[in-house]
Amino acid sequence: MHKSLNVVIIDYGMGNLQSVKNALEKLGNCKITISGKVKNIKKSDLLILPGVGAFQDGMNELNKRNLSKAIIQETKYKKKPLLGICLGMQLLFDHSEENGFHKGLGLIKGSVKRFNINKKFRIPHVGWNNIFFKKNSKLFKDINFDKNFYFLHSYHVLTNKKYVVAKSNYGKNFVAGVLKKNIIGVQFHPERSQANGLVFLKNYFKILLKNKKKYN
Repeated sequence: MHKSLNVVIIDYGMGNLQSVKNALEKLGNCKITISGKVKNIKKSDLLILPGVGAFQDGMNELNKRNLSKAIIQETKYKKKPLLGICLGMQLLFDHSEENGFHKGLGLIKGSVKRFNINKKFRIPHVGWNNIFFKKNSKLFKDINFDKNFYFLHSYHVLTNKKYVVAKSNYGKNFVAGVLKKNIIGVQFHPERSQANGLVFLKNYFKILLKNKKKYN
């Protein structure tokens, strides 16, 4: 990996930040910083927004720390690459119905809804599950269709199918990965998905380093 790639994992008090950093460090010698400072976000080449917890709490923390505006400025207007993970993916959308109605970052059109599935499927959805994606997807290159990824969530995203790059099934099909230009979100945890997660991250960084505008 290119040594000059400056990766900032956004710290807003809601995520397994060190686990994400540990996974990224296995990929190469890029500079990885865990930070909640706007100045570091502005200096980054790539932003990663992880997250575990409730949507409302996540947005409250981003707003309280003045991070929402910085994320929108850097990704929507300056076109900086952003990867959202789990709650971090959900925060990319317009709003969520978790514990009421709450606005998100609005970087991708869509909403976040609670699973409405057969009672035999426990909520939250916790553990390993298959994902399904386009055969020619560069993001999921060298990952077989029947490989498992790790999930932990009670809510899922509803969005236009043009943004969907991966799905999974838990009682019904749900969105497992989205892509809108420079912005990518995954509902699974790549940092907890062992070899499969590392392959996904490796593919993502490889695409970034080639400066390709189209990821899939």
